[in-house]
Amino acid sequence: MAIKYLEIRDHLRRRIESMSVGDPLPPEHVLCEEYGASRITLRKAIDGLVDQDLLVREQGRGTFVSQPMHPHRYSESFNHRIGGFYSEMAERGHEVGSEVLTQRVIAAPPRIAELLDLPPASSLVELVRLRTVDGAPNHIVHTFLPAERFAAVADNDFNTGSLYEFLRRELGIELARARLAVSIGEADADEAERLDVPADSPLLVVESTVFDPGGDPLLFGFSRLRPDVNQVEFEVVSQSGKELS
Repeated sequence: MAIKYLEIRDHLRRRIESMSVGDPLPPEHVLCEEYGASRITLRKAIDGLVDQDLLVREQGRGTFVSQPMHPHRYSESFNHRIGGFYSEMAERGHEVGSEVLTQRVIAAPPRIAELLDLPPASSLVELVRLRTVDGAPNHIVHTFLPAERFAAVADNDFNTGSLYEFLRRELGIELARARLAVSIGEADADEAERLDVPADSPLLVVESTVFDPGGDPLLFGFSRLRPDVNQVEFEVVSQSGKELS
């Protein structure tokens, strides 16, 4: 039975790849007859695709191809390299785009100066980018780095490639861990236009402070994400090898 369910799930996955968002699956009795399977087996296969956000069930209407979600994965582990959005999406085969909206040196706002352990009004490089996935707007990310240490970020072209990879490759910076905070915000008029969502609609907001191996803060950033195509995932790993409690 397990093999049958997996075969049906994999066939359905290939099948919906050629369908459009919102297209309905045939009724259960039709699929059961087509695959020669019981309803229990068929539903188990469909459950797996619902769990992967490839299908969505609507009570009284049926099962439909869903809008694909793009997980933003964050691994809290000193043994895992901090990865950026560009590398995460590219490794999963997506085409990632960037448009630099702001790239300048500013005086640090009080809260960001405190988070980065800097004197008030220190110079920061501010980098704001619109990120797309497969041509569709996904989120706007704001990043702030101490200008004294990261002056090169103010001049480099970030319309392509990864900021984190630039820091590693060009500046020899090691990103060891990140402190994260997730909240809900609302899209202002400019964000709504760039992200193709209604004004005042909810956005996922993910703040991140990244530290070096010695525990000193390197950069602070926040991403404002469309919640209809994104989900935030966390992976917590025990450093001692003991079970989490």
